[in-house]
Amino acid sequence: MSDKVFPSSKPATNGTTAAAAASNPPNATANKSHLYNPTSRPPYRPQPHTRRHRSRSGRNICCCFCFWTILTVLLLLLLAVITGAALYILYKPHRPTFTITSLRIHRLNLTASADSSISHLSTLFNLTIISMNPNSHLSLDYEPFTVSAISDGNGVFLGNGSLPAFSLSKKNQTSFRNVVVSASNDLDVDALNSLRSDLKKKKSADGSVMLKIEMDTKAKMKMGGLKTKKVGIRVTCDGIEGSIPKGKTPSVAVTTKSKCQADLRIKIWRWTF
Repeated sequence: MSDKVFPSSKPATNGTTAAAAASNPPNATANKSHLYNPTSRPPYRPQPHTRRHRSRSGRNICCCFCFWTILTVLLLLLLAVITGAALYILYKPHRPTFTITSLRIHRLNLTASADSSISHLSTLFNLTIISMNPNSHLSLDYEPFTVSAISDGNGVFLGNGSLPAFSLSKKNQTSFRNVVVSASNDLDVDALNSLRSDLKKKKSADGSVMLKIEMDTKAKMKMGGLKTKKVGIRVTCDGIEGSIPKGKTPSVAVTTKSKCQADLRIKIWRWTF
């Protein structure tokens, strides 16, 4: 009797498992959709940029620097104004005064050709000038002066002279006599016509003419231990009425109505005298 061989249960089991696996394959689509689904990713959160913080901090430093610079300049200006006001009240500066006490016209000759193409001017003046320092706390050191005579109208140049350098202490004055102002030069057509116009306009019945004297120099001012730099000064004296001399006898000008004004400027304070 032969033995019967029955099939093993393992293949059946494997077959069943294989059939089940074949009927139910792995969920690859679900896994793939899980991997590529954008909604399942964590949201993007941008990190703050470090350069922006640096630029903002740089702007803050620049603004602070500008603010303190402007504040410092304003404080310095305020301090300068307060110092200038205190010194002004303390020293009480006054304008230096100049006076022309005498002016003699020795020569005032104007010659011209018939067609006015050639003209010549010859003048000679003699002046007495007094300078005074009315300040109680300031002294003045003057450099040499340039003295000019011009017509008080169109401003035609009539001659020039000079004054030596001098110093004036507090409440002091000095005088200069026989200051010579002269000229001998040719005039162009415009200067000739202007001078003739001034002579005709200013002349009176006795032949008088109006003159102006200008003096230019530089000076230093001393206030205790403080000394200013050299500053320009122009002194203008107008209202001088003289007459054209006849012959060799000089004519005496009237200076009682003349007024002299000195214009002076300082870099620390600006005083217009």
